[in-house]
Amino acid sequence: MHFHDRQHAGQEIALRLLEWAADGDLNDALVLALPRGGVPVAAQVAQALKAPLDVLVARKIGVPGQPETGIGAIAADDPPLFDERALEMLGLSEDRLGADVARERNELHRREDLYRNGRPAPRVAGRTVILVDDGLATGVTARAALHHLRQQDPSRLILAVPVGASDTADLMRTEADDIVCLIQPPDFHSVGQWYDDFDQVSDDDVIAILHDLRSSPPSPS
Repeated sequence: MHFHDRQHAGQEIALRLLEWAADGDLNDALVLALPRGGVPVAAQVAQALKAPLDVLVARKIGVPGQPETGIGAIAADDPPLFDERALEMLGLSEDRLGADVARERNELHRREDLYRNGRPAPRVAGRTVILVDDGLATGVTARAALHHLRQQDPSRLILAVPVGASDTADLMRTEADDIVCLIQPPDFHSVGQWYDDFDQVSDDDVIAILHDLRSSPPSPS
């Protein structure tokens, strides 16, 4: 399987989840997207399930000098979650990464303010929550987001991604109640290689998608 774009990936995830919804397993579901790339994927899921869509902003903490290599992540105002083994291997400490955490925390709050525009975070307690991203590589941001959500006592916590590294997907099973990962290729190198169109999603794109779905709210499932 290969995805045309994030919208196509979201439609494929939605098909899998609709099977669960038909059995009544997704009552009162809330779809949360990890911005930015997870938002167009999650929009298709929310529309198919007739469920509300919102965002959960999490930020990756990168290796100094290699910001794309995640060594930890933050969500909301929670303490950072680090890969302790990776820290030890690289000779790093949490204290040394304090400035990086502070910078990413500022960016996290900027995005929350921008995307929510004063709206409160949605209620999680007692609900089925479906966390959506466009793929899993190291999984550090998804892990921080799932850990944050778990503390809010959802009735069921589902991670849904189109593609991911199989070892990362296995690791996420300790954080989520259920996982939908449509492709777990043995030759996984990056999320983008499984999309024909993997253009960057902008802040304006995120805001437009959230606005469009709020302007035509779904009817109850």
